[in-house]
Amino acid sequence: MYDQHMATAISLTKSQQTLEKLAIQFKALGDPTRLALMMAVAQSSTAEACVCDLTPDTGLKQSTVSHHLKILVDAELLTRAQRGKWAYYQLTEIAVTLLK
Repeated sequence: MYDQHMATAISLTKSQQTLEKLAIQFKALGDPTRLALMMAVAQSSTAEACVCDLTPDTGLKQSTVSHHLKILVDAELLTRAQRGKWAYYQLTEIAVTLLK
């Protein structure tokens, strides 16, 4: 769904820093695997997902999925919480806005 407020905010920004941050976020979302991971986290019944739950559906190794998730965390689209040996991911407010 098109978000007029978001489009206005993007078009009105003159901050190079904001534009660079948006470019990093859109680049992160431009990869089909990362976009699928974001959507999987968004569709989680608990609003978070463990890397152990995300890996099987991708057909990729856990280390590759973790790499993609790190890119999304670095782009401030996901947060990461370590619990024991597993990492759990949640969407940030920025991600929720971009995925609307």
